[in-house]
Amino acid sequence: MNQWFTSSVPYRRTPQVQARLDAQHTTIFDAAVELLAERGYAGCSVAAVAAKAGIATGSVYRHFPSKAALIVELFRVVVAREVAAVEAASTKPGDFTERIVAVLETFANRAMKAPRLAYALLAEPVDAPVEAERLVFRRAFRDVVAARITEGLEAGALPPQDPQLTAAALVGATAEVLIGPLTSEGENVVPDLCTFTIRALGGVDARHA
Repeated sequence: MNQWFTSSVPYRRTPQVQARLDAQHTTIFDAAVELLAERGYAGCSVAAVAAKAGIATGSVYRHFPSKAALIVELFRVVVAREVAAVEAASTKPGDFTERIVAVLETFANRAMKAPRLAYALLAEPVDAPVEAERLVFRRAFRDVVAARITEGLEAGALPPQDPQLTAAALVGATAEVLIGPLTSEGENVVPDLCTFTIRALGGVDARHA
């Protein structure tokens, strides 16, 4: 028997094929980000993403086995951007309290600029795999705040407290406070959120002293 026809030869994509697949993946991802920002999780179906990207629904499934898988990847990329933004804000000049306030203020202001996307990231009902990514996001955000609190404690600039507990409470409060403004044309709550943060850390807001 001719072994040429019976041996197993693994298929290898050519660089051109891989480049096309990568470009399509990017197109799908960008379309999903736009839809999430416009319609939220509920409006980001695979069919809607395919239509937005201008491709067949089956092409989306070639890259992502389900809507949840697509949104999980989307969450990871978008959340990484948000965490990087608050991390950068936490290293700006200022005392320890000002740096912590800058983290929450930066996050809140970015959320207010893209309310539908922020609501999807923070509170919209989602599938279990996406909810797991949401918890990762909140923990990453918490860890940025906790690191700054720890620095403040070590410098003697903040009263004794549990950095992880305070940070988790501040992140949870921020998410809860933002839900109303993100889902309606509510007033800007960021200044009051900053005041709350200062007081929660044990400081005094000079504007209300």
